[in-house]
Amino acid sequence: MKNTSRKKTQTKRKDNQQPFAILIKGMKYHHIGIPTNEIKPGEKYLAEYKMYVSGFETSEYGIEWMRFEKNSPISDIIKKIPHIAFEVDNLESAVEGKELIDKISSPSKGVRVAMIIENGAPIEFIEFDKSLS
Repeated sequence: MKNTSRKKTQTKRKDNQQPFAILIKGMKYHHIGIPTNEIKPGEKYLAEYKMYVSGFETSEYGIEWMRFEKNSPISDIIKKIPHIAFEVDNLESAVEGKELIDKISSPSKGVRVAMIIENGAPIEFIEFDKSLS
């Protein structure tokens, strides 16, 4: 799903600056997802996605391991390349003008996610329904 109205940032980031997603757009770091083929302790199986996730609940820095079954419907780029995830207040606004990997989905109650391609790497945006907190 490619949106061709994408605009490139004209300003270059300085070494001492946060990424523009944080500095300008106010997004918050949430986690890094790292694909693996190793069975990890405490894996949780997500049947809909035919994948296992682990580490997120206990990682001080938000490291999440992802292990996929061969027939997982998840995009190959997500299965092969680590992704960084940002919490956003408005998912539709965050993906506007971006190249979506797949449609917006809801992996659990009160959570909506979208994955985009940025500079050849997958980026995840997560929106939480604050009324359920």
